[in-house]
Amino acid sequence: MAIEKWRPTRGLTPWNPFIELNEMEQRFDEMFSRPFLPSVWQRLPVEQMTWAPAIDVFEREGKFVVKAEVPGMKEDDIHVSVEGDVLTIKGEKKTESDVKEDDYYRSERSYGSFFRSIALPSNVDANKIEANYDNGVLEVSIPKKPEIKPKKIAIKKKEKASK
Repeated sequence: MAIEKWRPTRGLTPWNPFIELNEMEQRFDEMFSRPFLPSVWQRLPVEQMTWAPAIDVFEREGKFVVKAEVPGMKEDDIHVSVEGDVLTIKGEKKTESDVKEDDYYRSERSYGSFFRSIALPSNVDANKIEANYDNGVLEVSIPKKPEIKPKKIAIKKKEKASK
C-alpha cells in the first residue's frame, strides 16, 4: 500500500475520469515495463508464436498491387490463390534448427504458419493475376478488367403516319 501526501483543496473538486484513466495507464506501464517471468516470454514454443506479414495494397497503372513482407522465406514456402473475390497469401516460415540449443536472452523473430486474405473488388481479372518475389518482398499484381464504356444510343424523332 502506497502512502500519498495529503493535498489540501479548496472545497470540492469536480470528478474528472480522465485523471483516473491517466493514473491507471501509468500503473499499467510501470507493471509491464519490467520483465515478468522472462523465461516464459522469451522461450515460447514455435507453435504458440504467430505472425503475419505486413502488407500494402495500392492501385497503380490500371491494376491493384499487394506487397507483402516475407523476409527469410523461399518462393516454395509461399502460396498465393484466388477463390471467388478473395486473394489469399499463405505460407510457413520455418525455424532455424541449428540454433535450438543456444541459450537465448531475447528472441524477436517470428516463425510459423501465416495467411492473409484480401477482399478483391468486382472489377478485377482473376485469370491474369501475377506474383513476383524478390529480396523478401512478395508483389502480387491484379489487373483490372477493361472498362466497359457506356454506348450512347441516338434518339430518333418518330415520324407521324400520313392520313
